[in-house]
Amino acid sequence: MAWQSPISPGISWYEATVPDRPAYPALPGSRKADVAIVGGGYTGLQAAYNLAKNGTDVTLIDACRFGDGASGRNGGQFGTGQRAWAEDMEELLGHERARPLFDMAENAKRYVLDFAREHAIDIEFMPGQLSVSHKKSLERDYRNHVEAMTERFGYPHLSFMDREETVSRLGSSHYHFGIRDTGTGHIHPLKLLVGLANQAALAGANLYEQTKALKIEKKGGAVVIETNRGVVTADRALIACNAYIGNLEPMTASHVMPIRSFIGATTMLRDHPEVLPGGESVDDSRFVVRYFRKSRDGRLLFGGREAYTADNPRDISAHIRRQISEIYPALANIEITHAWGGSVGITLPRQPFYREVMPGVTTIGGYSGHGVMLSNYCGKLYADVALGKTTELDLLKDLNIPAFPGGTRFRSALLFLALSWYALRDRF
Repeated sequence: MAWQSPISPGISWYEATVPDRPAYPALPGSRKADVAIVGGGYTGLQAAYNLAKNGTDVTLIDACRFGDGASGRNGGQFGTGQRAWAEDMEELLGHERARPLFDMAENAKRYVLDFAREHAIDIEFMPGQLSVSHKKSLERDYRNHVEAMTERFGYPHLSFMDREETVSRLGSSHYHFGIRDTGTGHIHPLKLLVGLANQAALAGANLYEQTKALKIEKKGGAVVIETNRGVVTADRALIACNAYIGNLEPMTASHVMPIRSFIGATTMLRDHPEVLPGGESVDDSRFVVRYFRKSRDGRLLFGGREAYTADNPRDISAHIRRQISEIYPALANIEITHAWGGSVGITLPRQPFYREVMPGVTTIGGYSGHGVMLSNYCGKLYADVALGKTTELDLLKDLNIPAFPGGTRFRSALLFLALSWYALRDRF
């Protein structure tokens, strides 16, 4: 019987295509380390890998299996830049701050591709991304974005697509126009995660699954992490839980909010060569964004139904199929072989959250949909900081990331109301 994640509503297509996914032991008892890491996704494992290969004694724990969170279940799209468009960051922060943040994201993109290439990890990279608009009123914004990226941010890989080109590249007349990005692409996220964990283990990191952190505090100059398997004591610690922070650390929980997102994988589209003939990934202009792409073997991987509560829909496939049919009517009865979900960590301004939450304890998360690139790179940068190097993480430290309103009791309800309002606006 296939193993099922305790935090997901179904087996993902990613899991089904990685049959040799290794398991790691639970923490065998209390231990000490130079650095302790809570969270076995991209951020935590990259930090563990880069620390261990430089001789640091590092212990990483995860409550479930590595990749059970967003790192192993996401849409697989790289994107370009931070979550907000570069010119919007420029308007908010000024060019002097916005350009380094954009360059940081480009460095993150290169880092992931170089890491996979260096370690011969087949992440199934496919080039290209199409960002398409469901509203005619956004045409000037899309044209201006291409111009700004070329002229002020040194990114020559964007081109505006009129309706005819958008229809041709998408294989659908559902959207009005779009932007083509030839400088990015999409991957198989779980293959990257599995390869990364393997490299961290080979580098000497102590990796433990099925080990839940219950409490983290500073005692007598050391960081003490109480788990269900023992106590980890370290000189410093990284909290890399992102959307799965729960009640472990209140500052992170107040600034990084989980929202649910769901994905379906169809059968191979042998009879529909018109669908994404160039193999690009797609994201649209909705606030409740729809994102989709074809896998290397020709399946449509479609995500888009977000839910702002902890509950899973009774039948993910029905919701996903309905959205697919709106864009591709010919696929209205397509078989969905796998449907799954997970939580994405967002912040109010949709910018990453990086803080020292107590002496010696750092938290990083809230990538807000751009985590495939940024989480890997931020994990690497955290290791550099721990090793005494100056890094681009200081760019994130200076960002103004307010807490979600409503406190512990009401913030989830307020987020649900706010995002439901934006989802309603998407329809008009």
